Parts: sequence; C-alpha cells; structure tokens
Amino acid sequence: MTPNQLADISLIAVYSAIAVYVLAFVAFTLDLSARSARVIAARDAAASAVAVRASGGSGVGTAVLERPAVAAPPSRRDSRYQRIGTALVIIAWLVHVTGAVIRGFANGHVPWTNMFEFAMIGTAIMVGVFLVLNLWRDVRFLGTYITGIVAILLGVATVNFYVQVTPLPPALQSAWLVVHVFVATLGTGFFAVGAGLSILQLMQTRRDRGGLPRWNFLATLPTAGQLESVAYRVVVVGFVFWTFTLIAGAIWAERAWGRYWGWDTKEVWTFIIWVLFAGYIHARATRGWRGSRAAYLAIIGFGAVLFNYSVVNLFFKGLHAYSGL
Repeated sequence: MTPNQLADISLIAVYSAIAVYVLAFVAFTLDLSARSARVIAARDAAASAVAVRASGGSGVGTAVLERPAVAAPPSRRDSRYQRIGTALVIIAWLVHVTGAVIRGFANGHVPWTNMFEFAMIGTAIMVGVFLVLNLWRDVRFLGTYITGIVAILLGVATVNFYVQVTPLPPALQSAWLVVHVFVATLGTGFFAVGAGLSILQLMQTRRDRGGLPRWNFLATLPTAGQLESVAYRVVVVGFVFWTFTLIAGAIWAERAWGRYWGWDTKEVWTFIIWVLFAGYIHARATRGWRGSRAAYLAIIGFGAVLFNYSVVNLFFKGLHAYSGL
C-alpha cells in the first residue's frame, strides 16, 4: 500500500474510534442517571421507614414533621450501563491505537509531528491512563468526562487540523522527537485525568455544603477528600513527565538551534504550565491550601495545556511553527 492509502485507513480507524467513544459517553451518562435513581429510591425507602416507625408500625398515624435522616449511599456495584461503557471504551481505544500505528507506518516516522497527530496520540494516552488507573482504583465514574473530552478533542482535530502525510522537517529529524513529544503527551494524559478528578472534587465539596441538590449521583462517588487524594497522585506523575519534557526540550533546542532557552512562545508556555502544576503540588503539600483552592489550580493547569496546544499553535509564531498545520 502507498503512504496515502495507509493514511486513509488510519483516518477511517480514527473516525470509527470517535463514534464508539460517543456511544461509550452515552452509556456512562446513563450510568450516572441510574446512580441518581438509586439514590432517590434509597431516600424514599428511608423516609417510608421513618414514617412507619413513627406511626407505631401500623402505617397509619399522624404525619411526621421532622426531616427523615439521609440514607446511606446506595451500593456502588457495577451497573449494566457502566459495564457497557467500559467495554466500548476498550474497543474504541484499541481501534484508536490501531489508527495511530497505521498513521506511523504511513509517515515512516512517529505520528506526532503536527496538531492532528498530537491530538490523536494525546487523546489515546488520556484513555490509556484512564484504563490503567482503573487497575489501581475504580475511577469508572470518570467515564463520561474522559469519553466526552476525548471525542471532542479528537473530532475537532480530525475535522479541522487533518493533514496528509509529509516528510519530516529537518529540525524534527532527531531521536529527541520520540522522547520529548511522547513524554509530553504522557504528561498531558495524566493532567487530563487529574483535572477530571478535581472537577468532581469541587462538585462534591459544593454538595457537602448544601449545593447541587439535584445531582444525586454524587452520593455514589468517593468523598471530596478521597477524590483530592487520587487527583494529587495522578497530577504528581504528570508533573514528573512534564518536568522531563521541559528538560528534554531544552537539550534538543541546544542541539537544533544552538541554545537551551530562547523565550520562544512554546517554550514559555511549557514553563508556565510547569509553574502552575508546581504551585499545585506545593499548595497541596501546604495544609492551608488543600481542598478547593488546590483543585482550581489543577484545572487551570490543564486549561493552560489545552491553550498551549490550540491557541499558541494557531496564533503565535515561533520556532515551533511546525507543530501547527
């Protein structure tokens, strides 16, 4: 097959993966709905039990004026929708990775030299981190967030930033391309999962304070403290990868351009992202900054990553212009 034919097969695989991710998103959303229904049913059962006890067990008596105690969260057992969503994510990810591998064969080099390819690899790693993390801790409740953001990012990149296979620019003909960019995508994947956990942490915190009364599914999720603990560990791993990305980028810049640091826009934003997550880790280690303020830093940090990928690539000129279209 010719490179263009392989690229077309890769593109079909990517579109297929997007479609399956959307189906998984629907399944995980239905799971959240089912969780809410179980919470409501548990509360109704608790209220009925209180009313029966107050009437002496006969079911007939005066109305109970006091508010019934809140029932314990219902069982966190797997739902049918959660199992379907998980299976669909695995299928989509396998198709996704297959498309990325075929794209690499079509290129004749690693497939992360432009915005489309970086999005293809970056979103695949996001899902991979999500799947691997489930081997350590059950975080399938993040399925709606992960499949939603991956479907959007991959879809936008495929529709708007797709390019045919092209020869590798001289500046990228280096072994550092494999190391530097791949590790950057690893860091991005961990930051994405950490941001999702931090968003849920903020939602749980608000619920604990009496907010979000209609978001009943939150009662079936870990507490805000538990979510913060997992988010911190995930972000620390991402921070290690991002630190290596910054160092490797400086070494590569010296080899390619004769200087370690030149205040190129991409370099500056990579450093800004590093500072934001360094601040998050410091804030989390400082007791006075734990909780919501640290969670906001994790979310802002991932927002800076997305800004670096999109706005910086599209609207700022510099030595990293090849990372755009």
